[in-house]
Amino acid sequence: MSDKIVIFDTTLRDGEQAPGSSLEIEEKVEIAKQLSKLNVDVIEAGFPVSSKAQFEAVERISGSTDGPIIAALARSIPKDVKKAYEALKNANNYRIHTFAGTSDIHIMGKFSDTKYGINLNEKRETVIKMAADAVTYAKTLTDDVEFSPEDAGRTDINYLCEIIEAVIDAGATVINVPDTTGYTMPLEFGEKILLIKKKVRNIRKAIISVHCHNDLGLAVANSLSAISSGARQVECTINGIGERAGNASLEEIVMSLNVRNDYWDFDTDIVTKEIYNTSKMVSKHTGMIVQANKAIVGDNAFAHESGIHQDGFLKNRETYEIMTPESVGLNKSKIILGRHSGRHGIQSRLSELGYELTNKEMNKVYSKFLELADKKKEIFDDDLRILMGDRNVNKNNSYELDYLHVNNGTNTIPTATVRIKTPDSIEQESATGDGPVAACFKAIKRALKLDYDIKLHDYKVRSITSGKDAFGEVIIRLFINDSLYISKGTSTDTIKASVKAYLDALNQYENDKNSRYLLFIEESVNV
Repeated sequence: MSDKIVIFDTTLRDGEQAPGSSLEIEEKVEIAKQLSKLNVDVIEAGFPVSSKAQFEAVERISGSTDGPIIAALARSIPKDVKKAYEALKNANNYRIHTFAGTSDIHIMGKFSDTKYGINLNEKRETVIKMAADAVTYAKTLTDDVEFSPEDAGRTDINYLCEIIEAVIDAGATVINVPDTTGYTMPLEFGEKILLIKKKVRNIRKAIISVHCHNDLGLAVANSLSAISSGARQVECTINGIGERAGNASLEEIVMSLNVRNDYWDFDTDIVTKEIYNTSKMVSKHTGMIVQANKAIVGDNAFAHESGIHQDGFLKNRETYEIMTPESVGLNKSKIILGRHSGRHGIQSRLSELGYELTNKEMNKVYSKFLELADKKKEIFDDDLRILMGDRNVNKNNSYELDYLHVNNGTNTIPTATVRIKTPDSIEQESATGDGPVAACFKAIKRALKLDYDIKLHDYKVRSITSGKDAFGEVIIRLFINDSLYISKGTSTDTIKASVKAYLDALNQYENDKNSRYLLFIEESVNV
């Protein structure tokens, strides 16, 4: 009988920590419901103590998502553990996931204050005590407690085993071994898991988990190596998003085990046909574009252009495909939606794509659908995803576009007039620029009398739907007062999409002024 690999999805916690990739609470809840349809075992919903928005997101997901265990992250200090419990307590099944830095680099950096000890050995003892105490406290709140020795990949193996043993004695039921910086090699990481199994006397009382980062492009390889050495839980994200170069990709791990079941004697409970929809939803909500050559879910994953490849594929699909597109949720059949489509048909298709709408939301989406159908004639799945991403449900936006007019031509200086709604007024201004988009950005800044520094770092535009008058998506990277914001806007008009993306970045900045994450701030740590 095959061993089961527990899939721990951290898209909503570690994945959201990708620079500029913040999610609205409603978007997090929607993704969590789709992860439930994907049938992941654990959803790490957030880091409750870090901000009011993080707490609310975990609380909402805990009260509205059935099936998976809902987990929340907490540092090894009582206030973090308590906050995690308060956010999780309405979930049917929940887990408190606590952690502490264990490599010498982390200990000497994060615990540099002499209150943690005078030298490295004293600080190590303090960290063990903090970790064990946090697990003991968490155990009074739930039977399901996970502990992570942060930067385990660079932690001395003897000390790593010592702290693991201590937290298992304190009640930890899952021991996660993170390669936090993506430093280890696959064989090295697998050997580390084997050493933990050999040296930790009580390791059989806990499930071994791994959490690998992709700094050297080895996150999936390290995760699979760990599985072969005895890990039975893998922490991963949809599309591999996350800090820096990202995390191990859920879809790549799952399909590696699925496609090569002749090699791996392991199973997951993932409904693989929901992979593509989940990938698309996460990409749309985060603004993180999936690269075309991304395994499993990239646009080219099942595309064949070479004449030799096409010939072989047409004669026998298995010549160049090791899995079917249908196995991950790509549907080759075309569903025709247009101006004559009814509400029921639209709602049914949206449900298949992973979206659940109230009657009020459906009214709004259907109205937008009819407007788009008059322009496009034929509506595709990606068009529906765009409409869903453009709902603006419960978004606390400071600025909204009310009116846009642009003059442009070969012998005309590009001029833009914008009218922007703010919470207290409607502001209108005009400006010229080197091009119509630059003129729009300048007019917005002038209309809102913005005095902070805004620098455009990157601007991308792409067609994201099919057919005539396809939707265009503009993704921009703005530095606002030296903070990076990734924002997006969609429209059948590229200039309007650019304006929406610019306003999205400004809204993110305004929201951030009231709610900033406090992730891993050492000054807030109290023994």
